[in-house]
Amino acid sequence: MEAPVTTWTDHTADRPISLTAPSGIDRAAHHRLDEAWLAAAWSHPTTRVFVVSGGQVLIDETEDGTTELVMTPSFEAPLTEAHRYFLGTDDDGVSYFALQKDALPGRMDQSARPAGLREAGLLLSPRDTGLMVHAVALENWQRLHRFCSRCGERTVIAAAGHIRRCPACGAEHYPRTDPAVIMAVTDDDDRILLGRQVHWPEGRFSTLAGFVEPGESIEQSVRREVLEEAGVTVGEVEYIASQPWPFPSSLMLGFMARATSADIDVDGDEIHEARWFSREELRAAFESGEVLPPYGISIAARLIELWYGKPLPKPGTAL
Repeated sequence: MEAPVTTWTDHTADRPISLTAPSGIDRAAHHRLDEAWLAAAWSHPTTRVFVVSGGQVLIDETEDGTTELVMTPSFEAPLTEAHRYFLGTDDDGVSYFALQKDALPGRMDQSARPAGLREAGLLLSPRDTGLMVHAVALENWQRLHRFCSRCGERTVIAAAGHIRRCPACGAEHYPRTDPAVIMAVTDDDDRILLGRQVHWPEGRFSTLAGFVEPGESIEQSVRREVLEEAGVTVGEVEYIASQPWPFPSSLMLGFMARATSADIDVDGDEIHEARWFSREELRAAFESGEVLPPYGISIAARLIELWYGKPLPKPGTAL
């Protein structure tokens, strides 16, 4: 008897994927080349600024128990002209800028602390998370693309941080985003295929993932990656959702995929171990601690939830 096919329209789909909730920020790209407007926005008393350094920002807990980005008026911000990035405006007309610095500023009250996106993305509001994702992605790109790929000359920042121009050959370079596929693979028995990467701790399992190669479609990439990493062939591929992943510059494209074979043969290079799990087996593995859930910020957790039908537990709790 054919196993029932899971649908992806259950209650878990109503929860936004981390880093993707509407931020309420208009990126206002039409202002990026308007130097007069940018100067006026920077000097406006309502403008808010935060520093990004090495993928980290300062966050702080408020009196009501929420966590927020540490932002200041522009006149209190550290000095920098070249690495000042315009991120957009909100519905109230407030403009937001990020400053790229070699180190985060100290805080006199000692209550703020540095945090990366994997931690802060689970704590901050959608507005602050959206601002941080944008800033971290720009910072990563700026640090890694300082020279022209055509002639080797050092480039200069333009468009409020969203273009680098070469003064020698005139080339323009734009922020880099690398497409990557991430997929929850299920078989005819409605089991899910999870794998453990070679550098992950014992017990940490997640969905398979990989980068899209030149000249292939994203559907082809899903099939190729699953076959290369786990030796499993895939037929039907269904797109679910995407997630920005600036570690340093990826866009994760999430899929559900149906396997046409079940025998596993891991590559040993990227994937150390892969297993099929029924819902009962996964629940038991979580309860015993044999299997650790994927990190909460990743779209991987949501893909597994869509198959399982309920949110994944925190470590040490039962499903």
